[in-house]
Amino acid sequence: MSVSAVARLTRDLTAGLDGAGLEGFYRDLHRHPELSFAEHRTAARLAMRLRAAGFQVTERVGRTGVVAVLGNGDGPVVWLRADMDALPVREATGLAYASTVDGVMHACGHDLHLTWLVGAAEALAAARETWSGTLVVIGQPAEEHGGGAAAMVADGIHERFPRPDALFAQHAVPGPAGLLPHTPGLILSASDDVEIVVHGLGGHGSRPESTVDPLVTAAYIVARLQTVVAREVAAKDSAVLTVGRFHAGTQANIIPAEARLTVNLRTQDPVVRERVLTSVRRIVTGECQAAGCPAPPEITVAAEFPNTVNDAALDVRIAAVHREVFGADSVLDFGPAMGSEDFSRLAPPGVPYDYWLVTSTPAAVWDAVPGADVAEKLGKVPSNHSPLFAPDPVVLVPGVRALVSAALSGLEG
Repeated sequence: MSVSAVARLTRDLTAGLDGAGLEGFYRDLHRHPELSFAEHRTAARLAMRLRAAGFQVTERVGRTGVVAVLGNGDGPVVWLRADMDALPVREATGLAYASTVDGVMHACGHDLHLTWLVGAAEALAAARETWSGTLVVIGQPAEEHGGGAAAMVADGIHERFPRPDALFAQHAVPGPAGLLPHTPGLILSASDDVEIVVHGLGGHGSRPESTVDPLVTAAYIVARLQTVVAREVAAKDSAVLTVGRFHAGTQANIIPAEARLTVNLRTQDPVVRERVLTSVRRIVTGECQAAGCPAPPEITVAAEFPNTVNDAALDVRIAAVHREVFGADSVLDFGPAMGSEDFSRLAPPGVPYDYWLVTSTPAAVWDAVPGADVAEKLGKVPSNHSPLFAPDPVVLVPGVRALVSAALSGLEG
Protein backbone atom coordinates (compact mmCIF):
# COMPACT_ATOMS: atom_id res chain seq x y z
CA MET A 1 0.00 0.00 0.00
CA SER A 2 1.31 3.45 -0.86
CA VAL A 3 1.74 6.15 1.79
CA SER A 4 -1.20 8.13 0.43
CA ALA A 5 -3.39 5.01 0.28
CA VAL A 6 -2.57 4.16 3.90
CA ALA A 7 -3.39 7.71 4.94
CA ARG A 8 -6.73 7.71 3.14
CA LEU A 9 -7.67 4.31 4.52
CA THR A 10 -6.65 5.33 8.06
CA ARG A 11 -8.89 8.38 7.89
CA ASP A 12 -11.77 6.24 6.60
CA LEU A 13 -11.36 3.53 9.26
CA THR A 14 -11.04 5.94 12.16
CA ALA A 15 -13.56 8.58 11.11
CA GLY A 16 -16.22 7.10 13.36
CA LEU A 17 -14.09 6.29 16.39
CA ASP A 18 -16.04 6.52 19.63
CA GLY A 19 -13.91 9.06 21.48
CA ALA A 20 -16.19 8.97 24.50
CA GLY A 21 -15.98 5.18 24.66
CA LEU A 22 -12.21 5.28 24.43
CA GLU A 23 -12.02 7.88 27.16
CA GLY A 24 -14.27 5.79 29.40
CA PHE A 25 -11.95 2.79 28.98
CA TYR A 26 -8.91 5.00 29.61
CA ARG A 27 -10.37 6.54 32.76
CA ASP A 28 -11.25 3.10 34.11
CA LEU A 29 -7.67 1.90 33.61
CA HIS A 30 -6.33 5.06 35.22
CA ARG A 31 -8.53 4.59 38.28
CA HIS A 32 -7.33 0.99 38.75
CA PRO A 33 -3.55 0.90 38.25
CA GLU A 34 -1.64 -2.33 38.86
CA LEU A 35 2.07 -2.82 39.45
CA SER A 36 4.45 -4.95 37.37
CA PHE A 37 3.39 -8.60 37.03
CA ALA A 38 0.20 -7.82 38.96
CA GLU A 39 -1.81 -6.51 35.98
CA HIS A 40 -4.61 -9.08 36.43
CA ARG A 41 -7.61 -6.75 36.13
CA THR A 42 -5.96 -4.75 33.36
CA ALA A 43 -5.16 -7.88 31.35
CA ALA A 44 -8.70 -9.20 31.80
CA ARG A 45 -10.18 -5.93 30.54
CA LEU A 46 -7.92 -6.03 27.49
CA ALA A 47 -8.68 -9.69 26.76
CA MET A 48 -12.44 -9.08 26.99
CA ARG A 49 -12.34 -6.24 24.45
CA LEU A 50 -10.17 -8.20 22.02
CA ARG A 51 -12.33 -11.33 22.17
CA ALA A 52 -15.38 -9.21 21.47
CA ALA A 53 -13.60 -7.82 18.39
CA GLY A 54 -12.98 -11.33 17.02
CA PHE A 55 -9.40 -12.01 18.08
CA GLN A 56 -8.13 -15.37 19.32
CA VAL A 57 -6.84 -14.39 22.75
CA THR A 58 -4.21 -16.11 24.90
CA GLU A 59 -3.81 -14.87 28.46
CA ARG A 60 -1.04 -15.30 31.03
CA VAL A 61 1.79 -15.15 28.48
CA GLY A 62 4.84 -14.15 30.48
CA ARG A 63 2.78 -14.34 33.71
CA THR A 64 0.24 -11.57 33.07
CA GLY A 65 0.67 -10.75 29.37
CA VAL A 66 -2.00 -10.96 26.68
CA VAL A 67 -1.48 -11.98 23.04
CA ALA A 68 -4.35 -11.76 20.56
CA VAL A 69 -4.26 -12.95 16.94
CA LEU A 70 -6.54 -11.93 14.08
CA GLY A 71 -5.88 -13.92 10.90
CA ASN A 72 -7.28 -12.33 7.77
CA GLY A 73 -6.00 -14.28 4.78
CA ASP A 74 -2.56 -14.44 3.26
CA GLY A 75 -0.12 -11.62 3.80
CA PRO A 76 2.38 -10.11 6.22
CA VAL A 77 2.27 -10.42 9.99
CA VAL A 78 2.25 -7.20 12.04
CA TRP A 79 2.64 -6.99 15.83
CA LEU A 80 1.28 -4.03 17.80
CA ARG A 81 2.36 -3.77 21.44
CA ALA A 82 1.40 -1.72 24.49
CA ASP A 83 2.65 -2.00 28.06
CA MET A 84 0.20 -2.36 30.96
CA ASP A 85 1.87 -1.74 34.34
CA ALA A 86 1.73 1.26 36.66
CA LEU A 87 4.24 2.72 39.12
CA PRO A 88 4.58 2.92 42.93
CA VAL A 89 3.76 6.65 42.87
CA ARG A 90 1.10 8.44 44.92
CA GLU A 91 -1.00 10.46 42.46
CA ALA A 92 -1.25 14.23 42.95
CA THR A 93 -3.03 15.29 39.73
CA GLY A 94 -6.41 16.01 41.31
CA LEU A 95 -8.12 14.42 38.31
CA ALA A 96 -11.74 13.34 38.67
CA TYR A 97 -10.59 9.87 37.57
CA ALA A 98 -7.45 9.74 39.73
CA SER A 99 -6.07 6.45 41.02
CA THR A 100 -8.16 4.70 43.65
CA VAL A 101 -5.14 2.62 44.74
CA ASP A 102 -3.09 4.43 47.37
CA GLY A 103 0.54 4.75 46.37
CA VAL A 104 0.04 3.33 42.87
CA MET A 105 -0.45 5.44 39.75
CA HIS A 106 -0.32 5.27 35.97
CA ALA A 107 2.43 7.89 36.01
CA CYS A 108 3.97 6.82 32.70
CA GLY A 109 0.97 6.67 30.39
CA HIS A 110 0.63 2.90 30.03
CA ASP A 111 -3.14 3.22 30.51
CA LEU A 112 -3.12 5.54 27.50
CA HIS A 113 -0.98 3.10 25.52
CA LEU A 114 -3.39 0.25 26.21
CA THR A 115 -6.37 2.37 25.18
CA TRP A 116 -4.64 3.20 21.91
CA LEU A 117 -4.00 -0.49 21.36
CA VAL A 118 -7.63 -1.46 22.00
CA GLY A 119 -8.92 1.29 19.71
CA ALA A 120 -6.57 0.29 16.89
CA ALA A 121 -7.37 -3.42 17.25
CA GLU A 122 -11.11 -2.80 17.16
CA ALA A 123 -10.88 -0.44 14.19
CA LEU A 124 -8.79 -2.87 12.16
CA ALA A 125 -10.96 -5.84 13.10
CA ALA A 126 -14.09 -3.98 12.01
CA ALA A 127 -12.56 -3.26 8.59
CA ARG A 128 -11.09 -6.63 7.66
CA GLU A 129 -12.24 -6.22 4.07
CA THR A 130 -9.67 -3.47 3.56
CA TRP A 131 -6.52 -5.45 4.39
CA SER A 132 -5.08 -8.96 4.43
CA GLY A 133 -2.49 -10.65 6.57
CA THR A 134 -2.29 -11.34 10.30
CA LEU A 135 -2.55 -8.81 13.11
CA VAL A 136 -1.08 -9.72 16.50
CA VAL A 137 -1.89 -7.46 19.45
CA ILE A 138 0.25 -7.66 22.59
CA GLY A 139 -0.47 -6.38 26.09
CA GLN A 140 2.96 -6.57 27.72
CA PRO A 141 3.39 -6.72 31.50
CA ALA A 142 6.14 -5.28 33.67
CA GLU A 143 7.81 -2.78 31.38
CA GLU A 144 8.69 -0.64 34.42
CA HIS A 145 10.17 -3.72 36.09
CA GLY A 146 12.31 -4.35 33.03
CA GLY A 147 11.43 -8.03 32.84
CA GLY A 148 8.09 -8.11 31.03
CA ALA A 149 9.28 -8.54 27.46
CA ALA A 150 11.89 -11.09 28.53
CA ALA A 151 9.20 -13.04 30.41
CA MET A 152 7.02 -13.19 27.29
CA VAL A 153 9.97 -14.37 25.20
CA ALA A 154 10.82 -17.02 27.80
CA ASP A 155 7.19 -18.14 27.69
CA GLY A 156 7.47 -18.78 23.95
CA ILE A 157 5.91 -15.73 22.32
CA HIS A 158 8.27 -16.19 19.35
CA GLU A 159 7.34 -19.86 18.91
CA ARG A 160 3.67 -19.91 19.91
CA PHE A 161 2.43 -17.07 17.70
CA PRO A 162 2.89 -16.01 14.05
CA ARG A 163 6.36 -14.61 13.44
CA PRO A 164 6.17 -10.87 12.71
CA ASP A 165 7.39 -9.07 9.64
CA ALA A 166 7.37 -5.83 11.65
CA LEU A 167 6.64 -4.63 15.21
CA PHE A 168 5.25 -1.26 16.29
CA ALA A 169 4.82 0.60 19.57
CA GLN A 170 4.42 4.18 20.77
CA HIS A 171 4.82 6.07 24.04
CA ALA A 172 3.25 9.15 25.62
CA VAL A 173 5.71 11.90 26.57
CA PRO A 174 5.53 15.54 27.67
CA GLY A 175 5.28 18.20 24.99
CA PRO A 176 2.49 20.15 23.30
CA ALA A 177 -0.21 17.55 22.68
CA GLY A 178 -0.41 15.97 19.25
CA LEU A 179 3.17 15.79 17.93
CA LEU A 180 4.76 12.50 16.85
CA PRO A 181 8.54 12.49 17.35
CA HIS A 182 10.25 9.90 15.14
CA THR A 183 13.93 8.95 15.19
CA PRO A 184 15.46 6.51 12.69
CA GLY A 185 18.08 4.38 14.43
CA LEU A 186 18.83 4.84 18.13
CA ILE A 187 15.83 6.40 19.91
CA LEU A 188 16.12 5.19 23.54
CA SER A 189 19.07 4.40 25.76
CA ALA A 190 20.20 1.33 27.66
CA SER A 191 19.57 1.33 31.40
CA ASP A 192 21.05 -0.67 34.28
CA ASP A 193 19.92 -0.75 37.90
CA VAL A 194 22.84 -1.60 40.19
CA GLU A 195 22.04 -2.83 43.71
CA ILE A 196 24.79 -2.18 46.25
CA VAL A 197 25.05 -3.51 49.81
CA VAL A 198 27.73 -1.96 52.04
CA HIS A 199 28.60 -4.15 55.01
CA GLY A 200 29.61 -2.46 58.25
CA LEU A 201 29.85 -3.35 61.90
CA GLY A 202 26.85 -2.06 63.82
CA GLY A 203 26.74 -0.85 67.38
CA HIS A 204 25.70 1.85 69.84
CA GLY A 205 25.81 5.48 68.75
CA SER A 206 27.74 6.37 71.92
CA ARG A 207 30.64 4.06 70.95
CA PRO A 208 31.36 4.71 67.25
CA GLU A 209 34.96 3.59 67.73
CA SER A 210 33.71 0.03 68.16
CA THR A 211 31.85 0.08 64.84
CA VAL A 212 32.42 0.42 61.11
CA ASP A 213 29.70 2.81 59.98
CA PRO A 214 28.29 1.69 56.58
CA LEU A 215 26.13 4.80 56.34
CA VAL A 216 29.14 7.10 56.25
CA THR A 217 30.86 4.82 53.74
CA ALA A 218 27.75 4.78 51.55
CA ALA A 219 27.61 8.58 51.70
CA TYR A 220 31.19 8.75 50.41
CA ILE A 221 30.19 6.34 47.64
CA VAL A 222 27.27 8.56 46.63
CA ALA A 223 29.51 11.63 46.47
CA ARG A 224 32.30 9.87 44.58
CA LEU A 225 29.91 8.34 42.04
CA GLN A 226 29.03 11.85 40.89
CA THR A 227 32.48 12.08 39.33
CA VAL A 228 31.98 9.11 36.99
CA VAL A 229 30.09 10.96 34.26
CA ALA A 230 31.87 14.25 34.91
CA ARG A 231 35.42 12.84 34.83
CA GLU A 232 35.37 9.39 33.23
CA VAL A 233 32.99 9.76 30.27
CA ALA A 234 34.01 11.73 27.19
CA ALA A 235 32.03 14.88 26.50
CA LYS A 236 30.90 13.46 23.14
CA ASP A 237 29.29 10.46 24.84
CA SER A 238 25.95 10.40 26.63
CA ALA A 239 25.60 8.94 30.12
CA VAL A 240 23.50 9.56 33.22
CA LEU A 241 24.13 8.20 36.71
CA THR A 242 21.47 8.53 39.41
CA VAL A 243 21.50 7.25 42.98
CA GLY A 244 17.79 6.68 43.40
CA ARG A 245 17.66 4.80 46.71
CA PHE A 246 19.65 5.00 49.97
CA HIS A 247 18.44 2.87 52.87
CA ALA A 248 20.32 2.59 56.16
CA GLY A 249 19.51 2.55 59.84
CA THR A 250 16.43 2.29 62.03
CA GLN A 251 17.04 4.69 64.93
CA ALA A 252 19.17 7.74 65.70
CA ASN A 253 21.37 6.07 68.33
CA ILE A 254 22.03 2.85 66.41
CA ILE A 255 24.87 2.58 63.93
CA PRO A 256 23.54 0.08 61.37
CA ALA A 257 25.25 -3.05 60.14
CA GLU A 258 24.61 -2.34 56.48
CA ALA A 259 23.55 0.30 53.99
CA ARG A 260 21.81 -0.30 50.67
CA LEU A 261 22.03 1.83 47.54
CA THR A 262 20.43 1.54 44.13
CA VAL A 263 22.16 3.25 41.22
CA ASN A 264 20.60 3.77 37.80
CA LEU A 265 22.89 4.07 34.78
CA ARG A 266 21.83 5.19 31.31
CA THR A 267 24.09 4.96 28.30
CA GLN A 268 23.84 4.85 24.52
CA ASP A 269 27.07 3.05 23.63
CA PRO A 270 27.98 -0.48 24.81
CA VAL A 271 31.61 0.54 25.37
CA VAL A 272 30.56 3.49 27.54
CA ARG A 273 28.16 1.23 29.44
CA GLU A 274 30.96 -1.19 30.37
CA ARG A 275 33.26 1.68 31.32
CA VAL A 276 30.67 3.19 33.65
CA LEU A 277 29.81 -0.16 35.25
CA THR A 278 33.51 -0.81 35.81
CA SER A 279 33.90 2.61 37.42
CA VAL A 280 30.97 2.01 39.75
CA ARG A 281 32.41 -1.32 40.89
CA ARG A 282 35.86 0.21 41.42
CA ILE A 283 34.56 3.16 43.47
CA VAL A 284 32.28 1.07 45.66
CA THR A 285 34.98 -1.51 46.34
CA GLY A 286 37.62 1.14 47.00
CA GLU A 287 35.52 3.13 49.46
CA CYS A 288 34.63 -0.02 51.38
CA GLN A 289 38.30 -1.00 51.60
CA ALA A 290 39.25 2.51 52.73
CA ALA A 291 36.62 2.36 55.49
CA GLY A 292 37.78 -1.03 56.73
CA CYS A 293 34.46 -2.74 56.08
CA PRO A 294 34.46 -6.28 57.51
CA ALA A 295 33.25 -7.82 54.23
CA PRO A 296 33.43 -6.83 50.55
CA PRO A 297 30.39 -5.00 49.16
CA GLU A 298 27.72 -6.80 47.16
CA ILE A 299 27.30 -5.26 43.69
CA THR A 300 24.54 -6.70 41.51
CA VAL A 301 23.09 -5.55 38.18
CA ALA A 302 19.44 -6.15 39.07
CA ALA A 303 17.61 -4.89 35.99
CA GLU A 304 18.72 -4.16 32.44
CA PHE A 305 17.07 -2.40 29.51
CA PRO A 306 18.65 -2.64 26.06
CA ASN A 307 19.08 0.22 23.63
CA THR A 308 16.03 0.76 21.42
CA VAL A 309 17.27 1.08 17.85
CA ASN A 310 14.60 1.61 15.21
CA ASP A 311 15.02 0.09 11.79
CA ALA A 312 15.89 3.27 9.90
CA ALA A 313 14.07 2.43 6.66
CA LEU A 314 10.95 1.33 8.52
CA ASP A 315 10.91 4.46 10.66
CA VAL A 316 11.28 6.70 7.60
CA ARG A 317 8.30 4.92 6.03
CA ILE A 318 6.07 5.20 9.12
CA ALA A 319 7.07 8.83 9.64
CA ALA A 320 6.01 9.54 6.05
CA VAL A 321 2.65 7.87 6.70
CA HIS A 322 2.16 9.92 9.86
CA ARG A 323 2.93 13.13 7.98
CA GLU A 324 0.21 12.23 5.48
CA VAL A 325 -2.27 11.45 8.27
CA PHE A 326 -1.49 14.28 10.71
CA GLY A 327 0.27 16.94 8.64
CA ALA A 328 3.93 17.61 7.92
CA ASP A 329 4.41 19.80 11.00
CA SER A 330 3.23 17.04 13.35
CA VAL A 331 6.24 14.78 12.79
CA LEU A 332 9.69 15.78 14.01
CA ASP A 333 12.93 14.21 15.21
CA PHE A 334 13.97 14.91 18.81
CA GLY A 335 16.97 12.61 18.46
CA PRO A 336 17.90 9.86 20.94
CA ALA A 337 16.47 10.18 24.45
CA MET A 338 17.94 8.92 27.71
CA GLY A 339 14.72 7.08 28.57
CA SER A 340 14.67 3.29 28.29
CA GLU A 341 12.33 0.50 27.16
CA ASP A 342 12.31 -3.30 26.92
CA PHE A 343 10.10 -3.33 23.78
CA SER A 344 13.01 -4.29 21.52
CA ARG A 345 13.34 -7.64 23.32
CA LEU A 346 10.02 -8.71 21.80
CA ALA A 347 11.48 -8.57 18.29
CA PRO A 348 12.82 -11.90 17.01
CA PRO A 349 16.38 -11.58 15.65
CA GLY A 350 16.42 -9.84 12.29
CA VAL A 351 12.84 -8.53 12.47
CA PRO A 352 12.56 -4.74 12.08
CA TYR A 353 10.66 -2.63 14.57
CA ASP A 354 9.64 1.01 14.91
CA TYR A 355 8.95 2.92 18.11
CA TRP A 356 7.83 6.54 18.20
CA LEU A 357 6.58 9.08 20.73
CA VAL A 358 3.31 10.97 21.14
CA THR A 359 3.40 14.29 22.99
CA SER A 360 0.51 14.63 25.43
CA THR A 361 0.73 17.71 27.65
CA PRO A 362 -2.62 19.55 27.82
CA ALA A 363 -2.55 22.86 25.94
CA ALA A 364 -3.50 24.87 29.04
CA VAL A 365 -0.62 23.36 31.02
CA TRP A 366 1.87 23.86 28.19
CA ASP A 367 0.85 27.46 27.52
CA ALA A 368 1.01 28.36 31.22
CA VAL A 369 4.64 27.31 31.56
CA PRO A 370 7.19 30.07 30.89
CA GLY A 371 9.95 29.44 28.41
CA ALA A 372 11.40 30.75 25.18
CA ASP A 373 11.50 27.41 23.37
CA VAL A 374 10.27 23.83 23.54
CA ALA A 375 13.39 22.53 25.31
CA GLU A 376 13.06 25.07 28.11
CA LYS A 377 9.35 24.41 28.58
CA LEU A 378 9.84 20.62 28.56
CA GLY A 379 11.86 20.92 31.75
CA LYS A 380 8.97 22.61 33.55
CA VAL A 381 5.88 20.54 32.66
CA PRO A 382 5.06 17.29 34.50
CA SER A 383 6.97 14.41 32.95
CA ASN A 384 6.68 10.65 33.00
CA HIS A 385 7.00 9.17 36.51
CA SER A 386 5.86 12.44 38.10
CA PRO A 387 2.87 12.30 40.51
CA LEU A 388 1.49 15.18 38.40
CA PHE A 389 1.79 13.43 35.01
CA ALA A 390 -1.63 13.71 33.35
CA PRO A 391 -1.78 13.18 29.57
CA ASP A 392 -4.51 15.04 27.72
CA PRO A 393 -7.30 12.67 26.57
CA VAL A 394 -7.42 14.74 23.39
CA VAL A 395 -4.62 12.46 22.10
CA LEU A 396 -6.72 9.29 22.43
CA VAL A 397 -8.06 9.28 18.87
CA PRO A 398 -4.82 10.51 17.23
CA GLY A 399 -2.92 7.78 19.06
CA VAL A 400 -5.28 5.15 17.68
CA ARG A 401 -4.83 6.59 14.18
CA ALA A 402 -1.05 6.47 14.54
CA LEU A 403 -1.15 2.74 15.35
CA VAL A 404 -3.75 1.96 12.68
CA SER A 405 -1.74 3.69 9.97
CA ALA A 406 1.46 1.88 11.00
CA ALA A 407 -0.33 -1.48 10.96
CA LEU A 408 -1.89 -0.82 7.57
CA SER A 409 1.48 0.14 6.14
CA GLY A 410 2.70 -3.35 6.99
CA LEU A 411 -0.39 -5.28 5.88
CA GLU A 412 -1.59 -5.88 2.35
CA GLY A 413 -4.49 -3.87 0.99
